[in-house]
Amino acid sequence: MSDVRWLDEREERAWRALQIMQMRIEGELAHRLAADSDLSYPDYLVLVVLTDQSDGTLRAFELAHALGWEKSRLSHHVNRMVKRGLVKKEPCNADRRGSYVVTTAKGRNAIAAAAPGHVAAVRDLFVDRLTPRELDDVADLAERVIGEIDQAAR
Repeated sequence: MSDVRWLDEREERAWRALQIMQMRIEGELAHRLAADSDLSYPDYLVLVVLTDQSDGTLRAFELAHALGWEKSRLSHHVNRMVKRGLVKKEPCNADRRGSYVVTTAKGRNAIAAAAPGHVAAVRDLFVDRLTPRELDDVADLAERVIGEIDQAAR
C-alpha cells in the first residue's frame, strides 16, 4: 500500500472536524425534533424532500437519490411512515416495478408543526454561529464537492 495518499495533519484535522460536526449537529437535531414532535429525523428528511415538490410526490428512486439512501433503507423507512399515515405509496403506471411516494395530509401537518422548532435548532446549532461570509464559504465548498461527486458518478 505504498501508493496510498495518507492524510497529512491539516487534511486529517479538516476531515475529522467535518465528520464530528456533522454527527453532533445531526444528533442534536434528532434529539430536539423527537422532543418537540412526533417525527424522527429521518421522517423529517423524507418529508422535507417530498414537500419541496409542488404535488408532494416523487418516484421512490428519486427520493432515495435526493436523500443519499440505499433503496432498501428507503423502502423500510417509507413502509414505517406509511403505517403511521405520514406518506402513502402509489403505483407507477409507466413502470410497474416503480412506485411513487406521496405526502399525506397528516405528513404535511406533521412537518408544518415540526418545522419552526427544527429551523430554530438549525439556527442555534449552525447558522447563528457563523458570519454571513463563513456561511457563503461553507455553501460554496459543499456545493463544489457535491457537484464533483455527482459529475464523477455520471
